[in-house]
Amino acid sequence: MTLVKICGIRRSEDVEYLNNLKPDYAGFVFAESKRNVDVNTAYDLIKNLDRKIKKVGVFVNEEISKVRNVAAFLNLDVLQFHGDESQDYMDNFNDYTIWKAIRVSEKSDVFKLTNYHVDGILFDSKIKGFYGGSGRKFDWNLIKDAKAILKCKFILAGGINVDNVLKAVEMVRPDVIDVSSGVEVDGFKDYELMKDLICKVRSVKW
Repeated sequence: MTLVKICGIRRSEDVEYLNNLKPDYAGFVFAESKRNVDVNTAYDLIKNLDRKIKKVGVFVNEEISKVRNVAAFLNLDVLQFHGDESQDYMDNFNDYTIWKAIRVSEKSDVFKLTNYHVDGILFDSKIKGFYGGSGRKFDWNLIKDAKAILKCKFILAGGINVDNVLKAVEMVRPDVIDVSSGVEVDGFKDYELMKDLICKVRSVKW
């Protein structure tokens, strides 16, 4: 069964929605983004988050010491690196679950996954000027065969919403669906969209 990550959590209302709907992961962005949160805000949000929901910190080309400080302070479960981080860089965090994002616009991008030995590979859209969070979809045909060569979790992001999430799950069969703008209205998380998306993902058994 595909799991669900709701990313870009930044309001107390978002946490209330999460606690009610119980996705598998909640993402907190510590990089330049309109969904960025500072560590103290994240702390206040996380202390009210259902403990069964795993906490994911999203970082882009951040200093190692800062990542470690944030991760320890918030007791994060997963570190998601969405920039140009190397394997040597990520080896500094072997005491955490590590996801590495790969941005895809052509088939050759997919094979970059062989450069990494991590717990999860996240495929996202390659859009100039964005490390992630563009809200735009890429051609999922490019990654249909990726699962066969992956030796870790397969996470799909990029332009996923309530209208295309069933196709995404049935076509690609990712281990995790990662969504942010696809469950927002006017830039804020929307309870009904979150509920609809989670229900659709969990209706598919494979």
